[in-house]
Amino acid sequence: MSATFSSPEALLDAIGTAVGPSEWFAIDQARIEAFADATDDHQWIHVDVERATAGPFGAPIAHGFLTLSLLTALAAKLLDVDGVAMGVNYGFEKVRFLQPVVVGSRVRAVGVLSAAERTGSGIRLVQDLTVEIEGSERPALVAQWVTLLVPA
Repeated sequence: MSATFSSPEALLDAIGTAVGPSEWFAIDQARIEAFADATDDHQWIHVDVERATAGPFGAPIAHGFLTLSLLTALAAKLLDVDGVAMGVNYGFEKVRFLQPVVVGSRVRAVGVLSAAERTGSGIRLVQDLTVEIEGSERPALVAQWVTLLVPA
């Protein structure tokens, strides 16, 4: 469920607004292996299904950075801001991986708009985001993401 804003400037008055949740997103073994190939991180807990099933998590788990990288797709569904030419990723103030995402799980994002300020290029927005795991009390991760929204 996305929150709609008429312009990037409208975010200045939206601090504290809750956004989300996004749709659920399935984490399958093919995506984990594609991420392993893209990042050259082939640790057995991710890609060796037989060994990982006998390991500490009972199944392969997604890379923490895979889950983090999915924020691009998940968070895109949280906000709809008119009048934006582009969004620029400024990075993260904080990221914590709280629980592994087991293959076959579904995740989604929820968040809060925690800060917004005018810059020479647009509006710098900070979102406190949580990636939830379906059926789990503990989230996969929490992150404070900073983006720049450049007006059209």
